[in-house]
Amino acid sequence: MNEDLNQLLAELRTCETGVWQALVDGDAKADAAALHSSFLGVYTDGFATKSDHVQQLDAGPTIARFELADCRVMPLGADHAVLSYKAVFRRCGRDADEAMYVSSIWQRNTGGWINVFSQDTPAIG
Repeated sequence: MNEDLNQLLAELRTCETGVWQALVDGDAKADAAALHSSFLGVYTDGFATKSDHVQQLDAGPTIARFELADCRVMPLGADHAVLSYKAVFRRCGRDADEAMYVSSIWQRNTGGWINVFSQDTPAIG
């Protein structure tokens, strides 16, 4: 991977980690700041808006711990890129870890990167 892709991967991994950390911290403000106003999430239980994503934190943290692995990045033009990875995480109040593959599209703007789309695919096996 060339230096530009390595830098892009590092930047987006940091951004994505911030979203996960907001779920661990129960930080709705940080979660909202990371998501575009027209954010769309595609999950096993349906579609989610930015409001849906942020409101899940109304009762506090939703994730106890997480790890992002096998991160890959693909530029989608000058100001967009997709970060794909495997997430292993434990939901609050659960006894077992879960795993899923995630692809998140990020848009670069004057303030940095903002998440416009995310899709989760459960890992089998």
